[in-house]
Amino acid sequence: MAGSVRAVTLEKIVAGEDTAAALGSGDLPVLATPRLLAWCEEATCAALDLADTATSVGARVQLDHLAPSAVGERIAVTATVTERTDRRAVFDVVARNASGREIGRGSVTRAIVDRATFLERLAAR
Repeated sequence: MAGSVRAVTLEKIVAGEDTAAALGSGDLPVLATPRLLAWCEEATCAALDLADTATSVGARVQLDHLAPSAVGERIAVTATVTERTDRRAVFDVVARNASGREIGRGSVTRAIVDRATFLERLAAR
């Protein structure tokens, strides 16, 4: 488990519901930063190979949204595991448009937890 390196790329197409105007993070019909972040986190989850009893939760995010993307654009989001222990995973994330231009870059840290224990602790609060 520790030290494994794995990368996953997800392809997305920017839709109307992915825009800043639709999500309330601006008023333009361009890919919203919150949606780009959600796609980055989705890629990190896909890059993790966890036991059935485990899951991961977001712990830290740093994301630079570098360029706009219009509705209809195809975006490839790649998450690469750069650090991995039994308790956490750190990823480099990069998003590129169809021409290969980098539109986003950052780092995501996910805590690895036992699913049942996590939910029990949450319920006990």
